[in-house]
Amino acid sequence: MKYLSTIHRLLKTDYRLLVVGLLTAVFLAACSGTPSAPTATPPPALNTPTAVPQDTAYPAPTAVPTNNPYPAPTTGVPPTAYPAPQDTSGIPTYTYRVINSYPHDPNAFTQGLLWDDGVFYESAGLYNQSSLRRVDPETGEVLQLQGVPPEYFAEGLVLWDDKLIQLTWQENTAFIYDKDSFEKLGEFSYPTEGWGITHDGRNLIMSDGTANLYFRDPETFAETGRIEVRDANGPVVRLNELEYIDGEIWANVWQTSRIARIDPATGQVTGWIDLSGILDNTTLTQQADVLNGIAYDAENGRLFITGKLWPTLFEIELIPDA
Repeated sequence: MKYLSTIHRLLKTDYRLLVVGLLTAVFLAACSGTPSAPTATPPPALNTPTAVPQDTAYPAPTAVPTNNPYPAPTTGVPPTAYPAPQDTSGIPTYTYRVINSYPHDPNAFTQGLLWDDGVFYESAGLYNQSSLRRVDPETGEVLQLQGVPPEYFAEGLVLWDDKLIQLTWQENTAFIYDKDSFEKLGEFSYPTEGWGITHDGRNLIMSDGTANLYFRDPETFAETGRIEVRDANGPVVRLNELEYIDGEIWANVWQTSRIARIDPATGQVTGWIDLSGILDNTTLTQQADVLNGIAYDAENGRLFITGKLWPTLFEIELIPDA
């Protein structure tokens, strides 16, 4: 008690000792290892990234598919055949002779082409730009046009019983139109992608970018059979626009300058048509894409071909390759 009263007396007489005592207490607490409460530090501010624009040649849909098989067109000679046949094993090959050249809309991304009653019917693709067209063969003038909703990418086209059936790429939908008025009559659905379509008089025949061709009922669109297309190298993939000509299925092979002639009963390739160099790239005033588009005038035996964004449509005859 004597010591406590002495300390009390000293604190009353000199306030500075109080300050010293407090500082000493803080120092002793720190040395004893008792942590003090940390001061909260706010997290660093996050920079919100801005959208990086994509440099695409065509309007992109809201969600761009990652496996889009339609890149921006390239100049120059179309890419080499994919896959390029190396061993034809006796399969006939053909080159061509140009009989006539006709104007073609260079803004038409040709996906389907057919001839009927003196005019061409054409399906043009790309999101926000797809359409169905009736085209004058001599001038290339679009005589009639029906737009396709912007969320659809139009593909192959076939005429069946005075109705035009137009596929779409990844939307699993086929539109049905009246041939004369272009009035939409209905639609079908299917589980695969839609690329090309033709018919053999009984069945619709459809491609989906693989080596398979699907036979479908023209009224219900139900699958009735399928074949795998093969040559000496194995399956022939990327079958695109189709035309049925004299008992054979003819198919553009996407990203090539070749057309496969196919036996519809077996899927075997019976001939290869090489159209390399048919479009003179030195005369182009804007970019063109790959070969795609086969039409046949059965009454007069005339064969027509064109391509995506091509300014020209060609009438050709085949020449057996020596």
